[in-house]
Amino acid sequence: MANLKINKILIANRGEIACRIIRTAKRMGIECVAIYSDADSSAQHVQLADEAWHIGNSAAKDSYLKADKILQIAKSSHANAVHPGYGFLSENADFAEACALNNIIFIGPPKDAILAMGSKSEAKIIMTKANVPLVQGYHGEDQSKSLLQTEADKIGYPVLIKATAGGGGKGMRVVENSSDFLDSLNSCKREALSSFGDDKVPVEKYLTKPRHVEIQMFADNHGNAIHLFERDCSVQRRHQKVIEEAPAPGLSVETREQMGQVAITAAKAIGYRGAGTVEFLYDEDGSFYFMEMNTRLQVEHPVTEMITGLDLVEWQIIVANGMQLPLKQQELSINGHAFEARIYAEDPNNNFLPATGRVSYMGLPQLSDNVRVDSGIISGDSVSIYYDPMIAKLIVWDKDRASALARLRGALADFHVAGLTTNIEFLHQLASNDAFNDADIDTHFLDKHGEELCDISTSVTPEILAAAGLEVMLEQSVESTESSADQFSPWNEKSGWRLNEDNHHLIEFQHGDNLFSVMAHFRESHSRDDQHSKHKTFLFEIDGKEYQVSGYLKANKIHLNIDGHQLTISCSRDGSKLVLFKNASNWALEIKDNSLAELDQEEQANLTAPMPGTIIDVLVNAGDNVEAGQALIVMEAMKMEHTIKAHKNMQVSEVLYAVGDLVDEGAELISFEEE
Repeated sequence: MANLKINKILIANRGEIACRIIRTAKRMGIECVAIYSDADSSAQHVQLADEAWHIGNSAAKDSYLKADKILQIAKSSHANAVHPGYGFLSENADFAEACALNNIIFIGPPKDAILAMGSKSEAKIIMTKANVPLVQGYHGEDQSKSLLQTEADKIGYPVLIKATAGGGGKGMRVVENSSDFLDSLNSCKREALSSFGDDKVPVEKYLTKPRHVEIQMFADNHGNAIHLFERDCSVQRRHQKVIEEAPAPGLSVETREQMGQVAITAAKAIGYRGAGTVEFLYDEDGSFYFMEMNTRLQVEHPVTEMITGLDLVEWQIIVANGMQLPLKQQELSINGHAFEARIYAEDPNNNFLPATGRVSYMGLPQLSDNVRVDSGIISGDSVSIYYDPMIAKLIVWDKDRASALARLRGALADFHVAGLTTNIEFLHQLASNDAFNDADIDTHFLDKHGEELCDISTSVTPEILAAAGLEVMLEQSVESTESSADQFSPWNEKSGWRLNEDNHHLIEFQHGDNLFSVMAHFRESHSRDDQHSKHKTFLFEIDGKEYQVSGYLKANKIHLNIDGHQLTISCSRDGSKLVLFKNASNWALEIKDNSLAELDQEEQANLTAPMPGTIIDVLVNAGDNVEAGQALIVMEAMKMEHTIKAHKNMQVSEVLYAVGDLVDEGAELISFEEE
């Protein structure tokens, strides 16, 4: 790397992608500058960088989208390059040009390429000239609602409305019939304007059983362009990718080469430079249609790295330095199979509603050449309302698809997050699904299988209660001993011996709406293992039955023996909150304090905010009569819209918040009287 001109990079991003860029840059001997908002002052990317600069308030528009301030910090820190990551300013042509005007290397394509391919409409015009097949649609400049409605009716339903400047599923709606078009268009344009500052939308025919297949391509300033094969990203919820894999299962060598050549042709036609992704809809008859081009690194780029053995961020830096691509097309090959699963703070049982809060514990699977985790979060960090709720990316590799899937299931079973709701068990269900294992996939996969995948039951079994009871008794024993002034006093004996009586302890656990009891009777431990001097034995009464339970705690694991059945269950304790993990499932238990009054659940069923966010539309007024299911308020949280509907027929008494107001989770939004 002696020829490198870049010696200091400002990463104009946050979270896992900022951490990922920093690790590669440092390996290449390049200094890194981080930027951070109020919410990210102690974030991991700040800790990893050589230096970090405050950029503004927590909201992205006040921090990570402030191009002028980012350039000012780049100059002040003497960074001679900026890496935008993905999202935020990564596909902002004006930002790329501003970097060039300030003699700062933009690690991405030039302005003209971003404009050409960053606009979905412009990209399709270019593809039409190159004779690349396109899905029927309207991509014109006239954005009048009446014309868009007319074009949608002409195309035929279902149609897809998709923000021209969009990405990540934002500003996208599938419309099933003409009567719903205008409502969907208004919502789509509003979300697009909020997320990207541009509400222009094309309207396209929506294919009923397509796969989402994309080509990773690279180009340099010397006329060289190559493709790094394809990824299948068909499994999506809300048009956002859930699991990605490379290579795409069942794709012929001929189709792969055709798609790759289209990507290369497109790159050369616009003078492209750096990493880009050309996305296609691949139909069940083997035909494919150009969808869009992303002029940046993709979230799912690690699966390409796993099957090629390359570091794509390193290649980005090499190309940005004006050097040639390290390899030619004929030198590239596919090795094995890789999957990426996105670990999100969200509730699959509640329409994947994003979650916020503190990650009290995060335990990772064993990392190796086969298992990789990209994350910007560790135990103790928080998932904020201001940014995407992705906690981590889990990437696995093996010799073939079946082996890689087995490795994915194992790694998900060992990925533990406590403190908020996650999609880990859902992902494990998905990786275990027969249709997914048979590669019977398309972009409607979750529409067809979502109900069975989200049917996640975490009933509290005697086995789980025994593990929880043992954890409580062992922790109590340790705390009592450590707090004693004389640990050798006979009164601190932990065998539970008492004169003329059986010593016992009642433990109660709250799980959801259910209360469970464990009566623990002390028994003398007969363990001869000096290594496990904290090994304890109890007789547990659980739901009218007796169980002989013994075991010990070590490194967030409960090693227990229940009536001769030995097993290990992982755990996390945060005060009175105990979370147990087993086979990708988890049980969040509250060690009950009976002095606390029970909440009136009926009152809590009132119209309240399901999460912290901002009110962006109020659809009713005081005195209105509304029906069950009617939309009342639209909130924005996690960069997404959430429509809150009436849960019964009622008359609005008072609207408690206005457009623009910030609300906390659980805040009452509307008071009402029953009709």
